[in-house]
Amino acid sequence: MRSLFGREPQTSIVESHVKIDPSRSPFIKERISVIYEEESLQNLLKQVESLQVTGETYKVVYVKNGDRSKTEKAGFENRRAIEKDIGLHINGVADLHHPDRLFGVMVVNGRWVFGDYVKSEPVWLRHQQKPHSYSTALNTRMARAVVNIAVPNPSGIKAIDPCCGIGTVLVEALSMGIDIVGSDRNPLVLGGARENIAHFGLSSEVKLADIRDVTNQYDVAIIDLPYNLCSVITLEEKTEMLQSARRFAKKVVVVTVEPIDEILVNTGFVIMNRAAVKKGSFTREVIVCK
Repeated sequence: MRSLFGREPQTSIVESHVKIDPSRSPFIKERISVIYEEESLQNLLKQVESLQVTGETYKVVYVKNGDRSKTEKAGFENRRAIEKDIGLHINGVADLHHPDRLFGVMVVNGRWVFGDYVKSEPVWLRHQQKPHSYSTALNTRMARAVVNIAVPNPSGIKAIDPCCGIGTVLVEALSMGIDIVGSDRNPLVLGGARENIAHFGLSSEVKLADIRDVTNQYDVAIIDLPYNLCSVITLEEKTEMLQSARRFAKKVVVVTVEPIDEILVNTGFVIMNRAAVKKGSFTREVIVCK
């Protein structure tokens, strides 16, 4: 939320001028792009009367938000009545089963809002069914969140995953239309990474290269530091990896299971943001550096 919207919301509702596709994040459920906002339902109905929907059918959905107002406490029948009432005030052709356009209506802090409605699709969940996987790789939900932290606005951004493994981060980034390439020094994983990407109809450059040999310049690098028994790396190697990343990327997002603040600072990075993800006794840190 801090990366996408620039602040951490205190409730489950985020009000922002930043328009995010809700399917980008595993933690966003839905979005209403507000067209009208009123203090009462009656005033909202008057506003809706001026809406012309031509060339497409529509449907109105009442969106629950956990508000404990009388309206939110009202049952299913009342919500359906509100949907019907608003739908009848719109100039156009309604279609309850296969509408071309969805509208949402919601009560937010006692205000009524109405606008185009989009529900999140669990894209990351489908990516779990990839041909190749690692037990120690990021799960697809966390990988998608890390990509959003690294690239909140993809426009004009060039990204790299220089330790891409079997391509979990690449798949999530590419599915969001992000310009990203991958590389890894282990030739045994590259075939799996390429197959995983192609399996979802995506494409990107994935090449055999050590992070120390990356020469192109990128806006951001996403580095999930190796940590399992098969990928033990020394303090010197970690330092070299991060020094290399600082050379070719303006911004680096590091995923680590071990404390690396001292290495980051000694390498010349400034830590901008961070978060911890816990699973039982196992903790991963996501650290944003510049």
